[in-house]
Amino acid sequence: MVMRLKAAKAPTVFPYGALYFWAGFRRKWGSAVRGGSVIDDPERAESIKQGKATITRHEAGRTRTRSRCGRRRSRGWRRRMVLMLPLLPLLLEYPNSPWQFDTRTVPLPLSISPYRQLPNPYPPNPPHTHVHTDPVVLVLVESQYSQLGQDIVAILESAHFQFRMEIASGKGDLPPLTEKGRGRYSLIIYENLLKYAHADTWNRQLLHQYCTEYRVGIIGFYRSTENSPSVLKLRGLPLVLRTNQVLWDSCVVSSSPLLHLTKPGTDRGALPGEDWTSFSSNHSTYQAVLHARAKEGSGAGSGDNAGPGFSLGLQATVVQDMGLYDGVRRVLFGQGLGYWLHRLILVDAISYLTDRKLTLGLDRHILVDIDDIFVGKEGTRMNTKDVKALLDTQKQLRSFISNFTFNLGFSGKFYHTGTAEEDEGDDLLLKYVDEFWWFPHMWSHMQPHLFHNESSLLEQMVLNKEFALEHNIPVDMGYAVAPHHSGVYPVHLQLYEAWRRVWNIRVTSTEEYPHLKPARYRKGFIHNNIMVLPRQTCGLFTHTIYYKEYPGGPKELDKSIRGGELFLTVLLNPISIFMTHLSNYGNDRLGLYTFVHLVSFLRSWTNLRLHTLPPLQLAHKYFQLFPEQRNPLWQNPCDDKRHKDIWSKEKTCDRLPKFLVVGPQKTGTTALYLFLLMHPSVSSNFPSPKTFEEVQFFNTNNYHKGIDWYMDFFPVPSNVSTDFMFEKSANYFPSEETPRRAASLLPKAKIITLLINPSDRAYSWYQHQRAHEDHAALQFTFYDVISAGRGAPAELRSLQSRCLIPGLYAAHLERWLAYYPPNQVMIIDGHQLRADPAAVMDEVQKFLGVTPHFNYSQALTFDPQKGFWCQVLEGGRTKCLGKSKGRKYPPMELEARAYLSKYYREHNVELSKLLHRLGQPLPSWLREELQKRPLGWKQRLRDDLVSPAIRDAAEQKKSRSSKDTFSELG
Repeated sequence: MVMRLKAAKAPTVFPYGALYFWAGFRRKWGSAVRGGSVIDDPERAESIKQGKATITRHEAGRTRTRSRCGRRRSRGWRRRMVLMLPLLPLLLEYPNSPWQFDTRTVPLPLSISPYRQLPNPYPPNPPHTHVHTDPVVLVLVESQYSQLGQDIVAILESAHFQFRMEIASGKGDLPPLTEKGRGRYSLIIYENLLKYAHADTWNRQLLHQYCTEYRVGIIGFYRSTENSPSVLKLRGLPLVLRTNQVLWDSCVVSSSPLLHLTKPGTDRGALPGEDWTSFSSNHSTYQAVLHARAKEGSGAGSGDNAGPGFSLGLQATVVQDMGLYDGVRRVLFGQGLGYWLHRLILVDAISYLTDRKLTLGLDRHILVDIDDIFVGKEGTRMNTKDVKALLDTQKQLRSFISNFTFNLGFSGKFYHTGTAEEDEGDDLLLKYVDEFWWFPHMWSHMQPHLFHNESSLLEQMVLNKEFALEHNIPVDMGYAVAPHHSGVYPVHLQLYEAWRRVWNIRVTSTEEYPHLKPARYRKGFIHNNIMVLPRQTCGLFTHTIYYKEYPGGPKELDKSIRGGELFLTVLLNPISIFMTHLSNYGNDRLGLYTFVHLVSFLRSWTNLRLHTLPPLQLAHKYFQLFPEQRNPLWQNPCDDKRHKDIWSKEKTCDRLPKFLVVGPQKTGTTALYLFLLMHPSVSSNFPSPKTFEEVQFFNTNNYHKGIDWYMDFFPVPSNVSTDFMFEKSANYFPSEETPRRAASLLPKAKIITLLINPSDRAYSWYQHQRAHEDHAALQFTFYDVISAGRGAPAELRSLQSRCLIPGLYAAHLERWLAYYPPNQVMIIDGHQLRADPAAVMDEVQKFLGVTPHFNYSQALTFDPQKGFWCQVLEGGRTKCLGKSKGRKYPPMELEARAYLSKYYREHNVELSKLLHRLGQPLPSWLREELQKRPLGWKQRLRDDLVSPAIRDAAEQKKSRSSKDTFSELG
């Protein structure tokens, strides 16, 4: 559906009074029609009352209360509708009305109206009183599988920009754009520009208001199809699009204020594809960023109608809207991201429209590793001419890359194992040993994960170090690379220890963390005091020796250099460590060809400043830029074939648990632990000398010891399919890190949690700490602990946190459900487990799928003396929980019970909503808590009307009365 374009004539005056009347009607009476609205933010409510802000659709429809006042307003609504009827013909006659469409193709030639004379379609923009937005991009895509949408996301991920992806709706519905007075997004990207243009009036105005108030820009892409009309106009914008064009010689406009990384220039030749769209306008708000010439004819923007931001005879394929027309800044692309210049311009557009909130600096650090020096078959190694070319190219590259030095990795065993000419090349390399940086591989180029004991690794490294010392190769760089990246990730701890002892290694690199592909996901981490940096490939491998025999043809290599994968790697990563090989520098010397042409292309098209640093300095810089990557995220090595291939054959993933009991504490997890162990097919971890039956791997520094340390706590199962190993650590439940870590290593594991009344759980923990003679628990009453203010002593605040925070069940469960699907999470009513454990254990067995079925009704008996259920042993004996369980302590004070009921009420409401969403029944204790009546609306209204002085006096009297009552009860 295309908007109707009309011949130029005198501008028609739009009935703005009708528009404002309608907008005012929507603002003032929309909530009444829907039944009322409540605005939580007092400041925003006051702004709306004073007319400084308008109520949004989200706020208007959020709560629905029915009142007499609302019914009275509905009569006024009918009167206004009657008054609106005469204005409808005016709305429909307006030529730019959103209700006017025409599917006919507009014939050429076209006369464009002088848009600068038209009135703005929106009232004047208010002053920018605040521009508080989160540095997040909202990406509205056609589908999660659309190619352009994936290309946009790939750019954002590579640049480490935060984003949220949503499917664009046909009506233009948007997710919530603000939260607590802040804008949630600094930029909005439409994969399909028409989804923005064809949004209904309400959503269009809502988006416009957000963009102007929060200074948020819009990026849109238009891609022509066979069915696209040759000319179309976007609704509400003074812009004409011409589709399905063949273009040549793309040129970056030097005067564009958008340019940051991009350097102006002209890319000669035909642009890829025959579906280009160009933009033209007579309004000064639009300026061309990228333009090209048409294959035939002068094209858009030429002649007398050429706008001030366009060039005669050239087609604008990327335009920048300065916001002069309606206050919204935009950048529009006339094709997708298949053309390399569009990717470069997109990065600059993101930077410009977010006012540099999301931007990439101009400095890039490049390190080129040459692996396998002295390693290689005869005919693939370097001779003297190749070594001289290497030295000459290094000198040449230093003119453009500060401190550039090739970094050579060696395996001494293969020295002098080539032809006579190649052996001379080895000698020449060692003659100029000081001209390069050096790092060790293994002596015999063996993969470290094949060595099962550290002594064998030490022997290999010592031989290589002796070779280095004999030939004056530096041994103090602190950097090493394992052959085939073996042992770095997945971690082979023996390698890390041997590196430290022989070479004092502090830095290494790998392409395997967290996975080889996609490359943009590669990250760094620190383990055992060794910094692991992400390593990049550049399309050169041991078999890529000849230019004409490059896989896919030489054009594939040149394409990667000229705006392709290699170019984008440098563009989007502040630090790039490239892996190359000895064979890439002999014969056709593809290594030298690649980096000379890459640097030349970068200098021609970007403003980047290129540098090289030694590996140790580079590693420190990397983790200064990305401190969040310091901590590793362990994964199951058996889930990635490449990882499994470079993991010790002596290790097995079968030693990882199949399910976790995650707590929280004081809810019955120990009882559940013992009941589970009664099943013949269920086993748990070996006890820890420090934390007893709990390993506490995912929530403590034990995590940094690695998965080998963790798996050592579990036996090798006798039958992988029928044996069920589990771990119980009650501190896992409230931990912020644990769900993410557990899901990364154990994505298929099942999760079991127990919930009791959070007030009882808090009190039980307090009594537990008193029994363990915690100083704060002994010094303060329970009420003092739970009601302590911010100025309380640190030890009291810590105890308060351990009492209260685990009871925020809904928040913690949502965190677990963000990483595990609901069918892998079981929520047990702790009170039901205490009352009828056999029935609960039957449900647990079904949930786990464990066989054979175990009859807990016969295996458990209630011990009235202990007050809980015990295991029945042979001869009628019983095995119960230890003395530390089932302690008797005074009942909770009424004052504390009332305080906690109020404290947890909203959290319990959220829990009930969560359980309803999951289709699970509410525990009995939760139903009881929700049935307690909160402070009524009449009492809240009365409190609001009473003066503060009277209210304070009443509170003091109430407090004295409560203390007298509790003292009598005591």
